[in-house]
Amino acid sequence: MSERYDFEAIEKKWQRFWEETDQFRTDEGGDRPKFYMLEMLPYPSGALHMGHVRNYSLGDSIARFRKMRGDNVLHPIGWDSFGLPAENAAIKNRIPPRQWTFANIDRMRQQCRRMGWAYDWSREVTTCEPDYYRWNQWFFLQMYHRGLAYKKKGLVNWCRECQTVLANEQVVNGRCWRDDSLVEEKELEQWYWKITDYAQELLDGLDGLEDWPERVKTMQRNWIGRSEGARVRFPVEDHEFELEVFTTRLDTIFGATFMVLAPEHQLVAEWQQEDSRHGRELKAFVEEMRRQSREERIAEGGEKRGVFTGRYARNPYSGERVPIWVANFVLLEYGTGAIMAVPAHDQRDFEFARRYDLPIRVVVASEAVPEGDMDAAVEASGKLVGCGEFTGLTSEEAQRVMGEAAEKQGFGQRTVTYRLRDWGISRQRYWGTPIPMVNCPSCGTVPVPEEQLPVLLPEAEALQLGGSPLGRVPEFVNTECPVCGEAARRETDTMDTFVDSSWYFYRYTDPRNEQQPFDPAVVRYWFPVDLYIGGIEHAVLHLIYMRFFGKVMRDLGLVDHDEPVRELFTQGMVIKDGAKMSKSLGNVVSPDEVVSRYGADSVRLFIQFCAPPDGELDWSRKGLEGCFRFLRRFWRIVLAHVERAGGGGTDESDEARNLRRKLHQTIRKVTADIERVHQNTALAAIMELLNAVSVYHEGDGADRGLLQEALETMALLVSPFAPHFAEEVWERLGKPSGTAALSPWPSFDPELAREEEIQVVVQINGRVRSKFSASPEISGKEMEELALEDEKVQAHTRGKTVRKVIVVPRKLVNIVVR
Repeated sequence: MSERYDFEAIEKKWQRFWEETDQFRTDEGGDRPKFYMLEMLPYPSGALHMGHVRNYSLGDSIARFRKMRGDNVLHPIGWDSFGLPAENAAIKNRIPPRQWTFANIDRMRQQCRRMGWAYDWSREVTTCEPDYYRWNQWFFLQMYHRGLAYKKKGLVNWCRECQTVLANEQVVNGRCWRDDSLVEEKELEQWYWKITDYAQELLDGLDGLEDWPERVKTMQRNWIGRSEGARVRFPVEDHEFELEVFTTRLDTIFGATFMVLAPEHQLVAEWQQEDSRHGRELKAFVEEMRRQSREERIAEGGEKRGVFTGRYARNPYSGERVPIWVANFVLLEYGTGAIMAVPAHDQRDFEFARRYDLPIRVVVASEAVPEGDMDAAVEASGKLVGCGEFTGLTSEEAQRVMGEAAEKQGFGQRTVTYRLRDWGISRQRYWGTPIPMVNCPSCGTVPVPEEQLPVLLPEAEALQLGGSPLGRVPEFVNTECPVCGEAARRETDTMDTFVDSSWYFYRYTDPRNEQQPFDPAVVRYWFPVDLYIGGIEHAVLHLIYMRFFGKVMRDLGLVDHDEPVRELFTQGMVIKDGAKMSKSLGNVVSPDEVVSRYGADSVRLFIQFCAPPDGELDWSRKGLEGCFRFLRRFWRIVLAHVERAGGGGTDESDEARNLRRKLHQTIRKVTADIERVHQNTALAAIMELLNAVSVYHEGDGADRGLLQEALETMALLVSPFAPHFAEEVWERLGKPSGTAALSPWPSFDPELAREEEIQVVVQINGRVRSKFSASPEISGKEMEELALEDEKVQAHTRGKTVRKVIVVPRKLVNIVVR
């Protein structure tokens, strides 16, 4: 019993065993139900952090649990290994990005093994390898041939620090999502994928994702942003152009007293070149807007500013002459880049009109419209006033009738628009998937033939910022046109790295396939993913792109499902000193340091026990030490029991019966809690059971057989959380070596797990006045009757009127008296 808990020797022993026996390798088929357990793959930035440890420990505990429950579990890992950090590190340290990336992968792989996570390493995927990114290129070609990939010139989000384009989803409060530098607008020619073709399907599909967090679905609905309304064209005076606007309030169009264009609108670009006062004012205003972020421009309560263009349009319904302005609060990418401004019924327009003394005209009457001057816009619906032939219609009626009129007269149509924009995948980087297109002087832009894939990324010894790095590699750029054979130039942009992470979990199912991205039959076996764990920060980045990719694959005939993930779980952040762990704040805790001091199993226990998995976890050395003490205490009880094995007979005492009941109740609770991803309460139940075992173990005449059963069961219950410890304890208890993780999950007897009695609290007007014991099967009506018959209760209610009786089943009766 003097043997100490040597976690380092124990953990290394079982890690060697798992590696030598390839215990976690998974194959398709068989009679067992499949379970695909997936966590978001890491970026190899140098080392694992505590956010990784939490994510992967949660997933690992579920994968191990499902395997013990008899499922055929797929639990893979890989590396999201293209991207800016490697490129920036290469520039800073003057080393090739590949060298930096693979050194980090080696280190992080070792950390994964040291944590004891049960991955099938035979399925490891590395997205920067040609055997992976050739299929990125193949998917690009399929989209190109289907009209889903196209190139156009337009305004893009440009990060000056990263020297590359960012997708809208990668701009947070006007700043780069990765380095927090200010993002500006820049006009570039870019490749896009038509995710908007799937906008409605992406929106409708959310209704079927019953096991996704409502918060994530709401974020995606808002990002897709479906709006029903009408498009209406306003002819511009002395110009062939018609300004098209989209409005969800067609009923207010007679109240449009001015129009507003985004500073980036094509008419503004034309008019600011004119040598006139208006042209000069426009040019100065546009240059100022380029220095302002989108968020600043559209912020609620922000200053509304603009300039008059000197031009006018005609309202197609009334024929009224409407002045055209340019303002900061209109963005080109939302709608059409032009709005009809109705200041009486839109607060933003109201604020602008008041600032520039523009007319405010009420055209929708409602009780909210004041009789005198307006202090704010009234956005409510009502009956139309001063709207010509449409006067007297309700807002709802007007939407339909006015839409029909626009369609009949040819100046508009009812339609649906989306906030979602096509996915700009071009990046001016080296460390990414080359886009498989060639620019030929004779043939134009042509695709690389599939048989020539992959278009290999050339080796790079040194990189520098500015432009597309591949454009400075002649042996890559200079090629032959695949159509005419003449000299041509390759596309020098690379793909957004979110392309890599949009389908990696399909490749896990068939990672060595050289003929196709994966075998559709294998995907049919494993999909959908049964549980996916990752951060909420990917709700409108990776998770929308992933769903889009799945629908494209379906339309290509590769898969037969509409949604790739059945259940999504978003784990909470790990924080320290009240803030998210980050190098900039200096509050990072190294997993290597705490594992070397307390062991991987203690860290795994702490990271899952000390907070609900979907809540923030406040790092606590005290909490970690508490989990370490739990394992040491468990260890001492096992060794003491082994030394005394064989003593004691069958025990029929109340203490033994209570321990048996506690044992079966714990199995029931731990099973249910892991199934609903409540690892913290599952571990709390195991710790409570250890307390009961400890008390019984120390008593006289303890039943050694009962103790053996309890300790074996506890070893299996703790196995998903502390697998090295569980295997060692299992072996010490005389069980076959290395079989704890392969053993069936413990089952419980419902009768033994049933509470023999429950305690019911009785309150009068919220104050506890009595308690009584009852059967767990007691009904609410019976609880009420027993409470009212209680002598203490009658003493407090005598002479009073019982107004209400509130029953909380199996727990509480509250009697309200007066």
